[in-house]
Amino acid sequence: MPVGPAEFPSMRTWNILCHASALLGVFFHFPGHILGPLIVWLAKRHDSPEIDAHGKESLNFQISMLIYNAIAVVFCLVLIGFLVLPILWVLNAVFVIVASIQASDGKLYRYPVTIRFIE
Repeated sequence: MPVGPAEFPSMRTWNILCHASALLGVFFHFPGHILGPLIVWLAKRHDSPEIDAHGKESLNFQISMLIYNAIAVVFCLVLIGFLVLPILWVLNAVFVIVASIQASDGKLYRYPVTIRFIE
């Protein structure tokens, strides 16, 4: 379905929500980081290839961060994980904010250190 000019602001809003919804993890740590982007992506991925790309990128990053957090929790047994976990949380928030801003400018942000699970 072609996207008309009137739909661009709505599409851009959904692109932003693909990323910004991960900030729900601040309130609901485990499920929030993944569930927010997953719900937005599943609901809107067929509306636009652009929304689909933003959703996949956000989900891939959040899944990668979940893996990195799990590894850091294991490293808490030797105390270094206690230093790594807060760094991961801050980086997650910073990258999500940067991606949301880029999406508001109409650009697709490629998160660093992301494992591409969903192509």
